[in-house]
Formats: sequence, C-alpha cells, structure tokens
Amino acid sequence: MIAEQQGKQLAPLTDELPLLNSGLDSLCIAIVVANLDDELGLDPLSSDDQSAFPVTLGDFIRLYEDAAA
Repeated sequence: MIAEQQGKQLAPLTDELPLLNSGLDSLCIAIVVANLDDELGLDPLSSDDQSAFPVTLGDFIRLYEDAAA
C-alpha cells in the first residue's frame, strides 16, 4: 500500500531481502515505521537499546516481533 502510494515497485519479499533492495526508499520505510507505531504502539527503532538498524526484511520483522514479546 505504501509502495503504491509512493509510486514504488517492490521486489519479491523474502526474509533475506536487503531493505535497501526492497524498492522502498528511506521515506517509505519511515512511513512504515510510523504506521507500525500507530497500529502497534511500538517503535523499537527509537528505543534506548543500541541495536543495529535491521539490514534485511527478516531482521526488520524480528525486531518488531522481539519488541512485542
């Protein structure tokens, strides 16, 4: 939905897909994070935990799964 709104074409989504190769730019990823924060009440990317920024789609998903646990 965000990709469509922003006129982006997504690559086939897999856990191993690097976020930089997903077809989403930094604005799109920021919109995804803001929407997840609104929907889930979570923003693990802004926590005080010094975790590295997720590199792959799978890393991104696990980051949210771990924050929700």
